[in-house]
Amino acid sequence: MATRKNTAVRLGSAAAGLMLATAGMTLASRRRHLDAERLLLRRLELEELASRRRALAHQQRMHWELLSRAIDNPSLAAVIDTYDPDIPAEKRRQYFYANAWYINLYHLYRAGILDQEEFYGHARELFQNTLMREYWDASKGQRATLKHSSEEARIGRMVDGLIKDLDEADTDEWWVVGNPPSA
Repeated sequence: MATRKNTAVRLGSAAAGLMLATAGMTLASRRRHLDAERLLLRRLELEELASRRRALAHQQRMHWELLSRAIDNPSLAAVIDTYDPDIPAEKRRQYFYANAWYINLYHLYRAGILDQEEFYGHARELFQNTLMREYWDASKGQRATLKHSSEEARIGRMVDGLIKDLDEADTDEWWVVGNPPSA
């Protein structure tokens, strides 16, 4: 009888051990499956980000191409010209070029190449130029059409504040003017 009892205990222990081993393998299998799903999700996120960056790069190239044509050909510039009609043609061409520089900077930010603080630093340098400030003022009506909550409108307001700080600064050290936003 004792032998049967020992055998039963051993068989019960073996069955329990087998169940624990099976449960452990199931948990390990689930963990591997979850890890694989996380990796797949991360890969899809990275592919989407790469796709967005390619789309932004394409948009920037298209913007430059269209703007270049407008700069080179006044009859084409008339299609997109929303500036005050009293502004001379040469000044309008300069505004189109200033717009290209600003949009280039904005696209660098949107693509994640520059963070907000870096954008601010480059904008601070760019808006040292009188023509850039004139362009910015002349294009305020265009910015007023942006949805207030949009990223582009928010960045535009940041530039407005920067220009105000530059105008009010009592130093020639423009590179220290303003408070760059933290990223």
